Amino acid sequence: MAATKHVLVLGGVRSGKSALAEQVVSQSSGAVVYIATAMAGDEEMAARIRDHQARRPGSWDLLETPLRLGEALADLARQATPPDVLVDCMSLWVSNLLHVGAETLDRERARFLGALESYPGKVVIVSNEVGLGIIGMDPLTRRFADQLGWLNQALAARCKRVVMSVAGLSLELK
Repeated sequence: MAATKHVLVLGGVRSGKSALAEQVVSQSSGAVVYIATAMAGDEEMAARIRDHQARRPGSWDLLETPLRLGEALADLARQATPPDVLVDCMSLWVSNLLHVGAETLDRERARFLGALESYPGKVVIVSNEVGLGIIGMDPLTRRFADQLGWLNQALAARCKRVVMSVAGLSLELK
């Protein structure tokens, strides 16, 4: 089931996972599309988004896709020469979907995993590893951790390479 080109980059908050993912996709010889799942709901998040934007090469295209990742990836796959893709990040995507509802989350998760399996180019995916921390005190936090953990497992099964970023250092898991 593992795709030959896909890479999953896991890590905690401020672990260096996005920078590592950017480095991996930068090794691409063709076009790169950065798919951002973040929504700037406040000034602090807007500042984080600006920091990410400032790091990226100007030659990369940007798709802002807070919900429909499967559709975005399927659209890119139909291009004459599908680009390599960096998706940042699954954590924000799952959070966005949890706020929309369980039915949408299940549908969009299945669409994204299906589109990933058939994508002909490289896809580098960033996600938080939340299974190493404390258990959330409220049901929504526990549901988020469960959903993201299950998604990370599904992604790891579909990716040829899985890397963990800790303190800016990478550890090859697969």
